[in-house]
Amino acid sequence: MYDKEKVEKIKKHKEQWEDTTLEKSMSRFPERQEEFVTTSSAPIDRLYTPEDVADMDYERDLGFPGEYPYTRGVHATMYRGRLWTMRMFAGFGTAEETNARFKYLLSQGETGLSIAFDMPTLYGLDTDDPRAEGEFGKCGVAVSSLKDMEVLMDGIPMDKVSTSMTINSPAAVIWAFYIAAAENKGVHRSKLAGTIQNDILKEYIAQKEFLFPPEPSMRLVTDTIEFGSSEMPLWNTISISGYHIREAGATAVQELAFTLADGFAYVEHALARGLDVDSFAPRLSFFFNSHNDFFEEIAKFRAARRIWAKAMRYKYGAKNPRSWLLRFHTQTAGCSLTAQQPENNIIRTTIQALAAVLGGTQSLHTNSMDEALALPSEKAVTVALRTQQIIAYESGVANTVDPLAGSFFVESLTNRMEEEANAYFDKIEAIGGVVAGIENGFFQRELAESAFRYQQEIDEKRRTIVGVNEFVDKSPVEIPLLEMDPKGYERQVARLEQVRKERNNEEVGKALLALEKATRENENVMPYLIDAAHAYATLGEIMDVFRDVFGEYQEPVFF
Repeated sequence: MYDKEKVEKIKKHKEQWEDTTLEKSMSRFPERQEEFVTTSSAPIDRLYTPEDVADMDYERDLGFPGEYPYTRGVHATMYRGRLWTMRMFAGFGTAEETNARFKYLLSQGETGLSIAFDMPTLYGLDTDDPRAEGEFGKCGVAVSSLKDMEVLMDGIPMDKVSTSMTINSPAAVIWAFYIAAAENKGVHRSKLAGTIQNDILKEYIAQKEFLFPPEPSMRLVTDTIEFGSSEMPLWNTISISGYHIREAGATAVQELAFTLADGFAYVEHALARGLDVDSFAPRLSFFFNSHNDFFEEIAKFRAARRIWAKAMRYKYGAKNPRSWLLRFHTQTAGCSLTAQQPENNIIRTTIQALAAVLGGTQSLHTNSMDEALALPSEKAVTVALRTQQIIAYESGVANTVDPLAGSFFVESLTNRMEEEANAYFDKIEAIGGVVAGIENGFFQRELAESAFRYQQEIDEKRRTIVGVNEFVDKSPVEIPLLEMDPKGYERQVARLEQVRKERNNEEVGKALLALEKATRENENVMPYLIDAAHAYATLGEIMDVFRDVFGEYQEPVFF
């Protein structure tokens, strides 16, 4: 990208600058610390010049937006044509309470829904299951049957609003509830747009909300990919998620590498099923974290697009350019939020959201200031949404495509992240792939070590966290916190009992038997799940079929 003679001349000029101008400045104003590093503890040089990107080729490594290798964005006009989807993660208590929050957010300018489910739902349990006691509605909304989904989506035009659902082990079942709810409204499944997270590999790696062993879990994911490819052209059947990997302590490079490695594993399982790569790859989507280090995050997003495009085109032989695209949702870093001085989280979230936008995200959730203390209050979630809107309409950053391209620092950091991610891919391949890496504890050890190092840096004050280990204010927190309806649990259990009483239990029994047969005979389970949903079989009843066939997974202990 640069003339070699000119690069050599710049190199000599830099050496001269270091011996003269810099040395004089350092004698008067020494640098604040011996070493500067990113949030991931990667070293940062004092100055970047064309020498740091001398080996780059513009056409090969950057290109143009909307064209291979998509480093500069997946769309030619990016936000000049259409802003990112503003999709605030929401869910608490009963379906009625969350439905009201959805309608409020849509009225305030949100452009897509994102559903958070409570812990019993995430573990495939009905609200009244004894194992679910005390967990109703605390981290999301309870959905135990189609009836709850119907209440949750009441008054919302399901053929006009895209919906993202953060659900993994029971993803196929919750998706079936959503499809059945739409069909009961007269909306054909082919008209539905949205995403199910459905990323079971990252559960074993980081979040730990797995239920079944890896292989049958991957079979269910592949069933959804196959079904969506033929039946639901507007739906993303999986959101391959680095977010939770980062929240568990990963560095930016680990998040990048482990997420894309998971993506490759899903592609390989679908190919093994006999699917054509171009039949399903265009509907794969990704979900990344945006942490505090502004430039590191931007470089991560740009590197992710380039790595994925190369692999899909040359390793997996995709012919359709849409199969080469890495489209992603971003959420600001929950693990960066502090209970101390919660208003500071507004500034953290703003920086993180700005990095996501400058990194080219297609969809964005901004965390609320109070999330280290409780689920978001209406005031807090409004401030979080307004943060996105101010970035979109007032900051000017959406007026040009990839404005940081060509920055010596950003391009050098992007290249370095790609190189380090490729080194991880080689390690993962050498140990037998992602599933083998899960089973032998490779990923778990990597995350534990990086999380420990980061916390040690904070404890030793080598890393400053404002309001936590520096600039501490011990005044009591004075912000309004969300309070859920104390009668919500009773209403939820009453609705569940009514469903069981009023449904045709003979039909439920037949639907569950058909599902069990299909599961044992390796048929695609999605049509049977939709039938069971329409019969008002509960989440727990359906998941018990899978528990009986697959068994439950116990993670080995690693040190």
